[in-house]
Amino acid sequence: MKKRVYASLCVIVVFVIVVAFFSFQSLFSNSNSPRIYSYTVVATYPHDTEAFTEGLIFSNGSFYESTGGWSASSLRQVNLAGSVVKEVVLSEQYFGEGLALVNSSLVQLTWRSGVGFVYDQITFEKEGNFSYSTEGWGLTFDGVHLIMSDGSSNLYFLDPATFQRVRQVSVHDADMPIDYLNELEYVDGDIYANIWHQQKIVIINPTSGEVKGYIDLTGIYNASNSESVLNGIAYDQKTSNLYVTGKNWPNLYQITIAPLT
Repeated sequence: MKKRVYASLCVIVVFVIVVAFFSFQSLFSNSNSPRIYSYTVVATYPHDTEAFTEGLIFSNGSFYESTGGWSASSLRQVNLAGSVVKEVVLSEQYFGEGLALVNSSLVQLTWRSGVGFVYDQITFEKEGNFSYSTEGWGLTFDGVHLIMSDGSSNLYFLDPATFQRVRQVSVHDADMPIDYLNELEYVDGDIYANIWHQQKIVIINPTSGEVKGYIDLTGIYNASNSESVLNGIAYDQKTSNLYVTGKNWPNLYQITIAPLT
């Protein structure tokens, strides 16, 4: 009789241990899973439908935008009413891409030319240029380094004075690399990135490259042109306002986000 009771107790103990182990494993796994965020449109502003948006930032009440297209690329300052305040048109051999603000200088990438340009933020006078070996897609500044994407899952950290590569990370969700990283924005210690041809923004840990979350922007604007994709993230550090737009979109949206998971 005692043996049966002892055997039953052993079975119960083993069962409890197994259940506890898998419960803990599940809890640990879920805590590391990327969070999913929904969005709410707070305000809508006009956006030039001729602007093939490749880079977007917000500074001192204005948007600064890099637009792409062969013989159609530009750097422009745009007000909230959608009017172009100042503009520099790139030479026809350059396809404008990512844009970042470093102190009082605007840094603009080009797609396949392997060259970037530096402009004075106020006058738009060209201050210099630099070269890189990859394609140029997105660009942002974290206060220490320029962070650049090239359409792969890699992010490159550059010295803003020399434009030399300091380090790089591969962006991943668990074991899955996240390719086609496009326009970038540095937001409160994280990197926000558009994913080409997807209506979502990925939130990235800049140290590890691990995906922390996704902002699902499904339905914010449904373009008839397959290339008029979501692309353009701007963050106002003074107000914490977050803005998004897309290539040739008629609107630019101020949004708030909230976690679903």
